[in-house]
Amino acid sequence: MPVLRRSALVLISTLSATDSFALQDKPKESQAMHGLIGKMKCVPGQREFLAKILIDGVAGMPGCLSYIVANDPTDNDALWITEAWTDQACHKASLSLPSVQAAIVKGGPLIAGFGERHETQPLGGHGLVASANAAHNT
Repeated sequence: MPVLRRSALVLISTLSATDSFALQDKPKESQAMHGLIGKMKCVPGQREFLAKILIDGVAGMPGCLSYIVANDPTDNDALWITEAWTDQACHKASLSLPSVQAAIVKGGPLIAGFGERHETQPLGGHGLVASANAAHNT
């Protein structure tokens, strides 16, 4: 079952949830935004259901500026997840939420594996600048 264990760990790192959590007392201006881009392989025929699980878990997540789940147009069993966070600490804090743990139970069996994974430092962009500025000024 190593694939399921790895699937659960990666699902934790890509999901977010609606629960709130305390942010660290560090000033936001000094922290770089944190981004992740990753490819998730789905069990054949389960892409739509897994995408719904991922999308349903992201509304109202503190520190999450953007969380996009997209179909891979060249692979019917793959999703791309693109995330932008106010900082790495917010992303890390989200991984311990009970709702994320529940999503692992529900979505983990639908993950067949993983492709590329990249960490980034978002600078801004359409829809991100206002959110990032507001988050850094709170």
